[in-house]
Amino acid sequence: MSKRKIIIVSIFSIFLVALLSGFFFLRSKYVVPILMYHSVNPAAKENLRLVVPPEIFDRQMGFLKKNRYNVIPVESLIKLIKENKKIPPKTLCITFDDGYKDNYLYAFPVLKKYNLPATVFIIVNEIGRGQNDRLSWDEVKKMRDSGIVFFGSHCLGPEPLVNMHSDAQILHEITDSKKALEEKLGVKIPIFSYPEGLFNPKIRQMVIDAGYSGAVATNPGRQFANDDCFALKRLRISRNAGNMFVFYTETSGYYTFFKEGKKLRHEKRKASGKN
Repeated sequence: MSKRKIIIVSIFSIFLVALLSGFFFLRSKYVVPILMYHSVNPAAKENLRLVVPPEIFDRQMGFLKKNRYNVIPVESLIKLIKENKKIPPKTLCITFDDGYKDNYLYAFPVLKKYNLPATVFIIVNEIGRGQNDRLSWDEVKKMRDSGIVFFGSHCLGPEPLVNMHSDAQILHEITDSKKALEEKLGVKIPIFSYPEGLFNPKIRQMVIDAGYSGAVATNPGRQFANDDCFALKRLRISRNAGNMFVFYTETSGYYTFFKEGKKLRHEKRKASGKN
């Protein structure tokens, strides 16, 4: 082989190794996207980070269906992780927190339209409350009966568990919300959602001890493994994701890695006194 060919082959080999190294590095950072919605409502004017208009939600769900995402319930994802099974490409979960009535009015018809499963985490004591902005038990049961909507506990009330000073109170929120949902719906409630996504090691262990098979947070950070079934990382979806490029980026499986990196850099700058 000539000297020129040796140089060309060497350069190509270095390029290929760098490319493959980058691929395998990113692959190791992949996190199954768990989308976190709250309200799907055409009229809401406040807290836009938590509100997605129905037409945007429809566009997002249509995108998932058209592009053949493997949309599964959170419980199914947890089972795959615990059984150490290979997770199919483009696997994704859809979740809703709090139990807004508009989940039934606007999100549920779209989920049925595209036959996409979702998990709704309920604040039990707010079901059917006087403001009429939360799901009723009748609506919850109709969604359950569809076979595509599953339910989890989001505690009895909305107060973050980390704000509570009594272990007994924390345990009451975790266990009695599970019991109430199971008695009302006649199904197992295996998944828990930490209020405001906040928890600590003690609370995490209490959720395990209460008999849940897994729990979702929001962005607990890199100190928790991507496959920690009791600290599952989610992506908050807002109306900004009406841009399909943004939505595609968020559902790629790598968005969490880059978001955590950005947060870490911000914390380091803050600690060093830099703006």
